Amino acid sequence: MTNAAPPKPEISFDALEKMDIRVGTILEVSDVPDSKKLVQLKVNLGFAIKTVVVGLKQERDDPKEIEGVQALFVVNLAPRKMAGIMSEAMLFDIGYADKIVPVLAMPEREVPNGTRAG
Repeated sequence: MTNAAPPKPEISFDALEKMDIRVGTILEVSDVPDSKKLVQLKVNLGFAIKTVVVGLKQERDDPKEIEGVQALFVVNLAPRKMAGIMSEAMLFDIGYADKIVPVLAMPEREVPNGTRAG
């Protein structure tokens, strides 16, 4: 057994059903000028190509290494401006909340962009 954090409070299945998590291919990773943490992703989500701003600069030696990779994204959050750039989804990664170097949550094999999780 590990020293994993305890589970969060129980939620209803209806609350979980409100989250829209989709597979998307990361088409491009570009620097966000004047930011020590942020990069900008262009992501093909099947139904649209969206901009997603994420804090990957300090987590990877080369953030561009994830170009062409499929990952999971929360697509129904309200857009949020970060460092002057509108972020239209959220990368669903693993580890950040536990203060370990995050890794991508990704499908085990390629699936069509826009495929829903759950």
